[in-house]
Amino acid sequence: TTHKTLRGPRGGLILTRDPELGKKLDKAVFPGTQGGPLEHVIAGKAVAFGEALKPEFKTYSTQVIANAQAMATQLQERGFKLVSDGTDNHLMLVDLRSIGMTGKRADQLVSEINITANKNTVPFDPESPFVTSGLRLGSPAMTTRGLEIPEFQEIANIIADYLLNPEDRAIAVNCRQRVASLCDRFPLYAELDTAQSLKMPTFA
Repeated sequence: TTHKTLRGPRGGLILTRDPELGKKLDKAVFPGTQGGPLEHVIAGKAVAFGEALKPEFKTYSTQVIANAQAMATQLQERGFKLVSDGTDNHLMLVDLRSIGMTGKRADQLVSEINITANKNTVPFDPESPFVTSGLRLGSPAMTTRGLEIPEFQEIANIIADYLLNPEDRAIAVNCRQRVASLCDRFPLYAELDTAQSLKMPTFA
């Protein structure tokens, strides 16, 4: 995919050094299954590939892993079990069976405090794929916003605080406020006046 850690537009690519395979793939896509190409998406991918060639992208990639590892370690210190006992990439899978919670429930809870995650099956999962026993978390999006290890440790603590106390509304409010504080400190577009950009237009 080109829209996750590569930070480009939604889509994908297939790389090959086999020219014959390339011809077959091209023919299978057009005119086989697709009509018009989306030039704006192609241009977006080109920009993403150009960005990936820069030294800053290597720095970003290194930070993605460091942040994920910091969050994983902090979750473990709070008593959560991780599939593979940690991470060496941009994501981690929390096995929630140890706290008696399903992935579906955990997904709903973190959504309440404005954290995006997704339920995911774990090895030997007793739950259905629609319920699951795991929660998948990743670090690329917030790394792009500028968060580093201390902030990812805080995110882990926010998640732990709420998942371990799901019925405590005061904790829910506190966690939501902490998430908002992080977002305010690391805005999507730091060069914009977010207070102004969020104002809705008025109509006479």
